[in-house]
Amino acid sequence: MPERPANAAMPDVQASRDERNVAIDRVGVKDVVYPMILRTPEGGDRPTIARINMYVALPHTQKGTHMSRFLEVLNEHRCSAITPEQIPEIARAIKERLEAEEAHFEASFTYFIEKRAPVTHAAGLMDYDVTFECTANCKEDFILGVSAPATSLCPCSKEISEYGAHNQRCRIAARVRFEGALWIEDLVTHLENAASHPVYAVLKRPDEKFVTEKAYDNPKFVEDIVRDLAMMLDDDDRITWYQIDSENFESIHSHNAYAQITRDKRES
Repeated sequence: MPERPANAAMPDVQASRDERNVAIDRVGVKDVVYPMILRTPEGGDRPTIARINMYVALPHTQKGTHMSRFLEVLNEHRCSAITPEQIPEIARAIKERLEAEEAHFEASFTYFIEKRAPVTHAAGLMDYDVTFECTANCKEDFILGVSAPATSLCPCSKEISEYGAHNQRCRIAARVRFEGALWIEDLVTHLENAASHPVYAVLKRPDEKFVTEKAYDNPKFVEDIVRDLAMMLDDDDRITWYQIDSENFESIHSHNAYAQITRDKRES
């Protein structure tokens, strides 16, 4: 087989025409493990490792997309401290680099916040699951997602039992669109305030007594959690749209309890 001259143009198969006449909604790279540096409300930096997905919409005429260009765009932003405000820039750059009508950027990562126990003030790191989602077409649409563990105590169990009440850990989550500055910490506060009581990484015996009694005094169904959270997000003028849910990992059932609310405040 004859060798190709070093300066000969290599065929661009991805850019060739496809005759099947089928457009693809999202095509790209998934589960890219990548370091991120996030700014904190105090002005510091917090490193984390993200799993990143990047996609574009592919027209029916084009055979494939150029996968390497997604990573080129990502690498061009690696020296900056990435904040939610910068994610739309990355999505827009993907759209422009790949000459697509629509581009999508998703990043999921663990975010740590130092949290002190309520009585002894023992310090511990709490971990929260966070997502950044952005779609770029004629404009950029950014969604911040956070989920947090918490405690819920059953009002029915408390009412009908002669002593005690069944309680469990729950996971409360919110995906929000917002205007202005909204920190991950702000959303975590809303989530934890909607529960019977927050949970902690480190609790000594006085803390455990405090948390147990506070949860007992604040019983909530899964429905109560999402309704209370909805009211908090309604009162936060920065938030324009939300999708919230709570899943209670039941302690006396073999199933979980679940509730969800989605609301666009701009349509109210």
